[in-house]
Amino acid sequence: MDCVTERRREARLRYSWPIWFAEDFDDILTQGQMVDVSSNGAAFTCYADRCPTPGEHITARFSVPKSGMADAFDLTNFIRDGQICRIDELGPHVRRVAFQFSQPLPFQPAEQNGELVHA
Repeated sequence: MDCVTERRREARLRYSWPIWFAEDFDDILTQGQMVDVSSNGAAFTCYADRCPTPGEHITARFSVPKSGMADAFDLTNFIRDGQICRIDELGPHVRRVAFQFSQPLPFQPAEQNGELVHA
């Protein structure tokens, strides 16, 4: 069995919710689908013909589930600038995009209230 070393410093919250992105928010926004998020970055899928390129700077608008009292979830909205780190081809028409934020989120989405969150 192969042993893979986890290099991430923080757990990621996996969830499926829309993300809107563009090189500049004055441009037409493109919709993607969030795969996971941490305080420093996110992964999302998008159509290949609308996909940004590695190294490109984009601005993204997205919501993150935030746990509250009694296991309730609220969505917290964010707009973040950042850089595309990696593009993975998932098929002929879909790509997964790794996006690093220029400014981290104010909390760790996967670890809220001292516990791992499963959205």
